[in-house]
Amino acid sequence: MPKAVEIKPSHTPAELRRLAASGKNANQSRRLLSIAAVLDGMSRAEAAKIGGMDRQTLRDWAHRFNEHGPDGLKDNRRPGNPRRLSKAQQQELAALVETGPDRAVHGVVRWRRVDLQQVIAERYGIDYHERTIGKLLKALGFSHISARPRHPKQDGEVIEAYKKNFPRTLAAHLQGVTHKKKIEIWFQDEARIGQKNGLVRQWARKGSRPVQPADQRYENAYIFGAICPARGVGAALALPFADTEMMQLHIDEIALHVAKGAHAVLLLDRAGWHIAGDLVWPKNITPILLPSRSPELNPVENIWQYLRANYLSNRVFETYSEIIDAACEAWRRLTDRPDVITSIGMRQWAHIGQL
Repeated sequence: MPKAVEIKPSHTPAELRRLAASGKNANQSRRLLSIAAVLDGMSRAEAAKIGGMDRQTLRDWAHRFNEHGPDGLKDNRRPGNPRRLSKAQQQELAALVETGPDRAVHGVVRWRRVDLQQVIAERYGIDYHERTIGKLLKALGFSHISARPRHPKQDGEVIEAYKKNFPRTLAAHLQGVTHKKKIEIWFQDEARIGQKNGLVRQWARKGSRPVQPADQRYENAYIFGAICPARGVGAALALPFADTEMMQLHIDEIALHVAKGAHAVLLLDRAGWHIAGDLVWPKNITPILLPSRSPELNPVENIWQYLRANYLSNRVFETYSEIIDAACEAWRRLTDRPDVITSIGMRQWAHIGQL
């Protein structure tokens, strides 16, 4: 049997218990209580039970206490192995991942861990395991996510110029509106909801491929939706077609949801039924068109993603009425969460002074 370690009485048992009560390190606190119990004359076995350890472990912590005092009872966490890539190399790798592969050079259209494993080995002479590549990417701020589609003729400079010049665009469109009115920023769009529905990702056992119903019929309807992110409100209609007549119904509905005494600016894309000359715009709404091929400027696109992912996908609709009911229910669930509308919809370039 090893000889019991004599604990140096550098602190009284009462002092050790006060340290344990005020400390933020739970493991250190329970070890302090065991040491205090030994100094009070309790048997080593009973004192060890107080700290949830055996006698040998208490003996080891007694050595640490004698050498370093109460601070010696904290856990020693090793910093782990340093990364083998230098900071400059990590930054270079991050830029490479963000830029994406060159199909002519790398032979792939997206980076896989095995591709980056090869690139790192060739450029820096460092062999990483494929799993380590994933950990490295997460440490560099990357996540494995799906891409957003972009029109091949989209002009990024036009989009940035639109955001930069939006205050002037807004002022130009509101010249006939009195300065006393509160201005609300609204966004509008429409989405098709139907029997030929989508499937979304879900949690499932590793190695499995979960099954969801997928209808092949073509009955559908449209949600005409609009949101005011600053107020966290929305206005929508579930309608059979997407045309000028349906658009007129929707802008009349939006007008009813604009705050009393306020004036709404409605941002929308350039669909034919949005710019039709026979539309009659309510007096409390001014339309402003978004640039062509720029859906990312319209947060209602993200609203559709939210509704599909949470309420509308992975379902089969037997009748047109079921489609309408599902669309209405999904929109009601959205408007019951003003915080969600605000979180998804707020855009700094459009809500200057409202953030």
